[in-house]
Amino acid sequence: MNQSVRAASQTAVLVCQGRAAADGRAAPGGFSDPVAVRLLRASERLPVDEVRASTPPEGWRARTTYESVRACAELIVPRTVAIDEALRARVAGQLVILGAGLDTRAWRLPELAQTDVWEVDHPASQQDKRARLADAAQAVRGSGESGRTAAELPTTARRVRFTPVDFAVDDLGTALEAAGHDPSAPTTWLWEGVVPYLTRDQVSATVAALAARTVPGSALVVNYQTPSVKAAAGRLLTRALGSSVTSGEPWRSLWKPQRMAELLAGHGMRVVSDDPLLAFAHTLGNPARGRTSLRSGRVAVAESH
Repeated sequence: MNQSVRAASQTAVLVCQGRAAADGRAAPGGFSDPVAVRLLRASERLPVDEVRASTPPEGWRARTTYESVRACAELIVPRTVAIDEALRARVAGQLVILGAGLDTRAWRLPELAQTDVWEVDHPASQQDKRARLADAAQAVRGSGESGRTAAELPTTARRVRFTPVDFAVDDLGTALEAAGHDPSAPTTWLWEGVVPYLTRDQVSATVAALAARTVPGSALVVNYQTPSVKAAAGRLLTRALGSSVTSGEPWRSLWKPQRMAELLAGHGMRVVSDDPLLAFAHTLGNPARGRTSLRSGRVAVAESH
C-alpha cells in the first residue's frame, strides 16, 4: 500500500477516546484533558460516554469497543501524566511532537505559553486533525462559549506549526527546516505512541535526524514498548479477530531499555530516567487491571550533552 494515501490513524482516535474517558475521573488532581472530547465525532463519543458511566453495551462488537476504550484510558493516564511532568520540567522555546496524532498539549498546557510547537505527523492524520479542530471551533462558536470566533480552537502554546511527514519515506530534517524550526536553539522533543509502529531502521533514522537538529540544553521524551509475550499475543489475537479499530496498525519494533539507551547515547543523548508506566500508575494510586501493557510501556527522558 502506498504510504502517501494511508488513512488517518485509528490508534490516534482510540488514544483520544481514552483521554476523554479518563478526564476528571482518573487520578483526581493529577490528570485532566477537557480538550480531547472536543476532537471526537459523535459516534466516537458514544463508547466514551459508556465508559464514563460504567455501562457496558450489549453485543460483542460494541462491548469490544467499550473494553478497548476502557483499557486505553487506564493506560493513557499514567503515560500522559509522566510525559506532562517531564515537559513541564524542560520547557523550551521549541517543542517538536513527533507523530502528534490527536495530541492536545498545545491546547491545554499553560506552561507552553512561550513555546512554539511543531506537530509532526503523517499528512492523512494531520489533515484529519485539522478538520476536527475546525469542527470543534465551529461548535464553540455555535454555543457562544466565551465569545470565541477563532477558525480553530485557541491554543495555550505561543504557536502551532503543522508539519506533515511520512516517517517511512520523508526526511524529518528537511521538513522541519521548511517549517521554521531553529536547530541552533534548544528543543524539547516528544515522541509518544509512535516507536512500536516503526521498524528499527526507521526509529534509528528518526533519532539521527532529530539529533542533527539538537543542541546542548535540549531533551527527548520518548515512549516505547519493551518485548512482552502477553502483549504480543493479545495484539495478534485482536488482529486475527479484526476486533479492534487498531488491528490494521501492527507493531514493528520493541526495545529493551538498555538498547534504547545505547541508541540515544550513540547520538549524544544521555538517558536520565526510564520507567515503566506501572510505576507511574502506582504513584497516582490508580487501580491497574491492564498490568501487562503498563509493564511493557515505558517513558524515558534523555538530555543532550
